[in-house]
Amino acid sequence: QVQLVESGGGLVQPGGSLRLSCAASGSRFSVYTMGWYGQAPGKQRELVAAITSGGDTNYADSVKGRFTISRDNAKNTVYLQMSSLKPEDTAVYYCNAKLPFITYWGQGTQVTVSS
Repeated sequence: QVQLVESGGGLVQPGGSLRLSCAASGSRFSVYTMGWYGQAPGKQRELVAAITSGGDTNYADSVKGRFTISRDNAKNTVYLQMSSLKPEDTAVYYCNAKLPFITYWGQGTQVTVSS
């Protein structure tokens, strides 16, 4: 069992930055593929960024060059550095831990980009 707790969301102006954190409880954090998903109002939850156990990353086209995902296995934490934020980045951001046949979700953290 893995529990995920996100933090770092909030209100930010366009062009600003935020860093989201996701702290995981339980063992074997390093073997999970970790991801960040965003869900805007009235829309489906979509992958924003993911990082494998080996450190390979992938990003949604809309955030490439602006967001960076990273992980610290010693701290059981995954991060999402968000820069050059746009109003369309407004969403609830969920942390995800995945292995074949099993997936865990956090409760989400709200990011609002508005002037």
